[in-house]
Amino acid sequence: MAEPRILSSADLDDDVAVGAGSSVWHLAQVRGGARLGRNVVVGRGAYIGTDVHVGDNCKIQNYALVYEPARLEDGVFIGPAAVLTNDTFPRAINPDGTPKSAHDWIPVGVTCLEGASIGARAVCVAPVTIGRWAMVAAGAVVVHDVPDFALVAGVPARRIKWVGRSGFPLESVGESTFVDRVTGDTFIQTGETLTFVDEAK
Repeated sequence: MAEPRILSSADLDDDVAVGAGSSVWHLAQVRGGARLGRNVVVGRGAYIGTDVHVGDNCKIQNYALVYEPARLEDGVFIGPAAVLTNDTFPRAINPDGTPKSAHDWIPVGVTCLEGASIGARAVCVAPVTIGRWAMVAAGAVVVHDVPDFALVAGVPARRIKWVGRSGFPLESVGESTFVDRVTGDTFIQTGETLTFVDEAK
C-alpha cells in the first residue's frame, strides 16, 4: 500500500501516526498523539486535535475542526468547515478574571460511528454520538445523540428522514419497513430506532 502523502505546508507534531495511503493537504494541522488510519484524507486547513483517533477511509474536508477527544470510526465524512466541539460551557477566563488553562476544564468529545457523515458547516456540540451511517445536514447544530441511519437537520437538529448506507433517503415499503433502493438493504423501525434486517437475524 502507498506511503502517506503529507504536503510540506502541513503542520504535524512529531508523535502523529498517519496510516498508509493517507493524504494530509496544505495548511492542515494535526496535533500530538493523533492517530490517522489508512486511506484518510485531511483537507486544506483542517485541524485535528491532540490524541484524536481517526479510523480508516475517513474524509475530513477543508477547514473542518475536529477537537480532542473526538473519535471517528472507519468511513466517517466530515464536511467543509464542520466543527466537532469539546467544551460544553466555554469561557476564556475564570470567575476571578484569570485566563483559563488546560487544568480549568474537562474536554468532552464527539464520537462518530462507522460511515457517519457530517455536512458542511454543521456543528456537533460535545458530548454527542453520531450513529452508524447517520447523516447530519449542512448547517445543522447537533446537541443530542443521533440514531443509526438517521438524517438530522435544523437548529437544533432533529430527525427528518432515515438514510441508508448509500447516503440516499430510505423509502417506506410498508408499516415500519424501509428499503434502500441503491443497496437493497431493508430496515425495520421500532420507535426511534432503525434496525438493519440482515443484522437482526
